[in-house]
Amino acid sequence: MSVSKRDFLKVAGAAALVSSLAFGQPAAAADLDRIGLDWAYYNPVSLLLKQKGWVEEEFARDGISVEWVQSHGSNKALEFLNAGSIDFGSSAGAAALVAKSNGVPIKSIYIYSKPEWTALVTRPDTGIVKIEDLKGRTVAVTRGTDPYIFLLRSLASVGLSEQDVDIVLLQHPDGANALATEQVDAWAGLDPYMAKLELETGAELFFRNADWNTYGVLNVREEFAAEHPDAVNRLLAVYERGRTYAIEHPEELQAILVEAAKIDPTVAAKQLGERTDLSNPKVDENVRSTLLEAGKILQQVGILKPEVDVTQLVDSLLDTTYSAQLAQN
Repeated sequence: MSVSKRDFLKVAGAAALVSSLAFGQPAAAADLDRIGLDWAYYNPVSLLLKQKGWVEEEFARDGISVEWVQSHGSNKALEFLNAGSIDFGSSAGAAALVAKSNGVPIKSIYIYSKPEWTALVTRPDTGIVKIEDLKGRTVAVTRGTDPYIFLLRSLASVGLSEQDVDIVLLQHPDGANALATEQVDAWAGLDPYMAKLELETGAELFFRNADWNTYGVLNVREEFAAEHPDAVNRLLAVYERGRTYAIEHPEELQAILVEAAKIDPTVAAKQLGERTDLSNPKVDENVRSTLLEAGKILQQVGILKPEVDVTQLVDSLLDTTYSAQLAQN
């Protein structure tokens, strides 16, 4: 009996569907053989996990390799996520929000810290003592990061804008060095570089506002989460192991940061002991309200487009399901 092309395609399609259902996943979904994630000085839990090898331990039995990539700032982590070179990346919440508005396909699924990791920093000899003094002065900053957003909010709070200062775009460690070597007058700082300058050179944090520091969020590529939800849960379980271990062993966490960042123990103690809260991993209403407020400010200063629905943007970024499951375990 002859079979028409149409009938053949129907049979082939049905067979493919049955095969897909039998294995419980789409036929096109590739097996997972690698997980890419970042480590960063501003994410102390990532440093601990990298040293302990717990992520590798978790996925080794499935033949899944783990690749670590260093992020020097939120902007780099988000670039890596957008390019698909990592699957999980750590950033500030507000930076993730801006990236999401620009089409980066991510979800923020876990809180690795609630930090005060940024402030406006200067040298004692500049005469800068308040935000208004920045007008016409050179300010180093890393665009697309929490310090950048903090700088914009600070300027806006006194009626200034980015156009009122001379912005010098540098990665965080280069910005710290530029301030110390008198190449710029001020710097939108980030720990541990900020704490290092403060303790070693007498740099002054002339404007601080802990509430304007947004949460440290772990982001996942949306495509990865859709294809491998179990791997996401497993990775976050390891992150929880690291977070709770870090709380229980603060001296060890400090030693890991000292070794990784090549900083003095007093610098690490200031960053971790005074400015880093690891107590709550949940993406909860506090996180949502903080990002909503930050989003409104970002829209006022022109970083988010006027037509953006900030509430919808925040809700599209945050995924509460993963950390809620952790809280129940």
